[in-house]
Amino acid sequence: MNTKYIFVTGGVVSSLGKGIISASIGKLLLARGYKVTIQKFDPYINIDPGTLNPYEHGECYVTDDGMETDLDLGHYERFTGIRTTRNNSITTGRIYKTVIDRERHGDYLGKTIQVVPHITDEIKRRMLREGLNEGLDFVITEVGGTIGDIESAPFMEAIRQLRWQLGRDAVCVHLTYVPYLKAADELKTKPTQHSVKELQGMGIQPDILVLRTERHLDDGLRMKVASFCNVDLECVVQSEDMPSIYEVPVSMQRQGLDADILRKIGIPVGETPAMKSWHDFLQKQRSATCEVHVALVGKYDLQDAYKSIRESLNLAGIYNNVKTKIHFINSEGITADNVAEKLDGMAGILICPGFGQRGIEGKIIAAEYGRTHDLPTFGICLGMQMMVIEFARNVLGYKDAHSTEMAPDTQHPVIDLMEEQKTITGMGGTMRLGAYDCEIKEGSKTWKAYSTSSSKPSTLNSKLVQERHRHRYEFNNIYLDDYEQKGMQCVGRNPGNDLVEIVEIPQNKWYIGTQFHPEYASTVIHPHPLFMSFIKACIDGTTEA
Repeated sequence: MNTKYIFVTGGVVSSLGKGIISASIGKLLLARGYKVTIQKFDPYINIDPGTLNPYEHGECYVTDDGMETDLDLGHYERFTGIRTTRNNSITTGRIYKTVIDRERHGDYLGKTIQVVPHITDEIKRRMLREGLNEGLDFVITEVGGTIGDIESAPFMEAIRQLRWQLGRDAVCVHLTYVPYLKAADELKTKPTQHSVKELQGMGIQPDILVLRTERHLDDGLRMKVASFCNVDLECVVQSEDMPSIYEVPVSMQRQGLDADILRKIGIPVGETPAMKSWHDFLQKQRSATCEVHVALVGKYDLQDAYKSIRESLNLAGIYNNVKTKIHFINSEGITADNVAEKLDGMAGILICPGFGQRGIEGKIIAAEYGRTHDLPTFGICLGMQMMVIEFARNVLGYKDAHSTEMAPDTQHPVIDLMEEQKTITGMGGTMRLGAYDCEIKEGSKTWKAYSTSSSKPSTLNSKLVQERHRHRYEFNNIYLDDYEQKGMQCVGRNPGNDLVEIVEIPQNKWYIGTQFHPEYASTVIHPHPLFMSFIKACIDGTTEA
């Protein structure tokens, strides 16, 4: 069949969960046997979110092919198992850059470049490209922001044009908010009506409405929305607060969201797929009663800043039959005097990635505490580098050991800038990004984690794995022998350039640092082996205590 296109837009307020709804639609269509991809169009002018502060935009997610993207792509991958690429993440900045580059090249033959048709044509080309190139059954396109935002207007115009061009091969799913007013004890539909009216004013009639709500909506309220918004009653779906975001696909399936989409497009609905593995996962989640407490040591006191790490810890907990209780500890507030108090009651420590000077001494102190108290400790990217620096200072005796990122003049640069990075001046998209090979030392704790996991990633091939990176600085191999002689082993290396990817201390119960970001590869059906092993070590330590 021809590729079908689903456009997901949002109204009233931001952060309603368009990414979760898009991922849920993708999961439900995949369960029906369709070939699907999901893409995110963000209206901001940045080329990508790689240079954005996490407080501005949450975590920066990285694809296998090295694209820095919006965190919603993490939801897409965790829900569906689809491996996204740079083609799945588009910003206004990338659109304009492409058009301007073509204009400078003379491709427009002297024409005046305008938002319509040149910018909108490029948006349409990007929206259609995935389907045209890959023979997909469905392309789900989520547009960031909220209806009425000035920067969203070209995207809405592109969708309006595509709706006319594609006919029944395209549907629009609009997510809005139905607030509850406690004083009046009423749910209010007026914001939804205004949002749909604004969308209609742009020439787009939504086919399906998803109403985000904290309270159950009765049929009378849904009928009111359907009548005022020109939408079929069965196509008014509610997205209530759930105990877990992973309950959303099941809720959407129960209300027939995927069936509504198929009917609108003219495809026979058929039987509802069972999604056994998903329901098995949810049953594990519901039945987990014991808790394991993990300290998340970082400097961004914002839930979305470490979204993939948090989800990876939660998923690994569920598959280990426990609830992972994550305690964020701001590394700026950690000192040698209070670290024991701050980490009291924790079964394990995860030292977060990041950039820059702020909060690193607290991470180093946390790493020392984990090492000396034999507490399961997991360092990711900068977190791994802080473990390396701590070991150099307190075991190797290099008291001034540091990273040249923070201390360019250190006499012991145990973490140093990669050689190929030394001539780079620009910031955006210039780090070591994307998936790279890592050869793991047989017999190491890391090797056991990968080789014994029941959820081995498809990247595992004997001792060789592929994991995603986002960094400029590396372990300095000049010091490699010093580390290994004193007990910190370099158990994972890139086979092409011998860069150190993984360090561990075999004498400790679980003390592992990775230069790569394993959280990017953890999904609902296949949690990452290192997170699985880390949580198991935390549980075992709690049991022993």
